[in-house]
Amino acid sequence: MRLKLLYWLLPIMWMVVIFISSATPYENQDVKPLLSGLDLRFLSPYLSWIEFTYHSSIVSVKTLGIEGFIEFFIRKSAHVGVFFVLTCLFFISFIKNTQWKRSKIYIWSITLTALYAVADELHQEITPNRTPYVGDVILDILGGSLALIVIAMIFQITKKV
Repeated sequence: MRLKLLYWLLPIMWMVVIFISSATPYENQDVKPLLSGLDLRFLSPYLSWIEFTYHSSIVSVKTLGIEGFIEFFIRKSAHVGVFFVLTCLFFISFIKNTQWKRSKIYIWSITLTALYAVADELHQEITPNRTPYVGDVILDILGGSLALIVIAMIFQITKKV
């Protein structure tokens, strides 16, 4: 029984990692200085046509520079990846600790992920130089949804083998 409950430490520890990351002011997470050490100018002609608005700001090579543009995508990909992992960890915890049908585990895994995504953005409200944004919650839920799709595909593939 104790071993089964230890599986809950996995998502809890991952949520602590997310919390610490969200508690870090933006300037302490800025990867542009690292990117500026690379000569990324060759990418500009290929990416300069991309321009869109995100959280009331124009995202483009022209407005952010090539380093800022790439950093934007790194940061947003991190949302998807981090919450992909969280959903997987919730799923594993439910599989190991319940006898629920997989469909119920999918629902609870994405629900807890979504709730934590909202809590994470609310936490950023009180973090210096960070702002909450519903678009980031959507990216977080997208990451969790992708995790469930991958998990479902793995179950389909292994069932046929």
